[in-house]
Amino acid sequence: MKDIPVHQLKERATSGLEIHRFLEGDMPKADEPLGAHRDDHYLFFLLEGGLASMMNDFQEVHFEASQLYYVLPGQVHHRIKNFEAFGWFIAVDTMLLSPDYRSIFENQLIMQQPYRLTDVQLNQCKNLLNLLYEKYCEDESRTFYLPVVHSLLQSFLGMAACCFSHTGNQRLMTSRPVQLAQQFKKLLVEHVREVKSPSAYANMLNVSETYLNEALKKVTGMSVSYWIQQELLLEAKRLLYYSQMNVKEIAHTLGYDDHAYFSRLFKKTEGSTPLSFRKGYRK
Repeated sequence: MKDIPVHQLKERATSGLEIHRFLEGDMPKADEPLGAHRDDHYLFFLLEGGLASMMNDFQEVHFEASQLYYVLPGQVHHRIKNFEAFGWFIAVDTMLLSPDYRSIFENQLIMQQPYRLTDVQLNQCKNLLNLLYEKYCEDESRTFYLPVVHSLLQSFLGMAACCFSHTGNQRLMTSRPVQLAQQFKKLLVEHVREVKSPSAYANMLNVSETYLNEALKKVTGMSVSYWIQQELLLEAKRLLYYSQMNVKEIAHTLGYDDHAYFSRLFKKTEGSTPLSFRKGYRK
């Protein structure tokens, strides 16, 4: 049986970001994934006008004007209809989201209803995204290209996180697997540098490793080991991009005594060496 495809942002973007403005009457691009798929990154949609709908983890979501919506990494989704809609599409590498922002977005695992922006919020987002898109389209070789683009992106992510943080008191009762998935991801962010064993996280949550794995697969489609590896890779990418530590220091910080093994693991997962990744993001 053919598995659900996972689309990687690094195959389309070198800056950890992809942003497009879609207009009324726009047709899907030839390489646009229309069927059910997962992404290894966050997706944000801001609808300025029109109507649209999407199937996300077997729930049909409808969009209207002035609504903001996002899709988590690992969620299965595909577009259904686009009724002369226009607005913004932003794809963001997980490494560019702070733990605080991720906590807010991932706590909305069940209540993935679009957030309706006020007129003031909508205008602020539109102005910010217009500026972000303008800088994004500039020559990547320009001085401070990435810092400027990423700074503007952080402003948008902060505004989005602020919007969704106010919906927490409306959260519906969640199932046991969803609760476990949320608790596991919280523990993972806090302990991944020291703890890398699936059984250790299961013990922290007072469940069997088998049950934790089943819960994660049911909610996210991915195993416990997959999420541990992804969180380690995310931490490595953050340290490579934001810190001045060398590869050996980063490996030790993440709990690897053998930095050569860490480098091989990074290359196998990311497709490039740690130094190549750092050079690519800092160019």
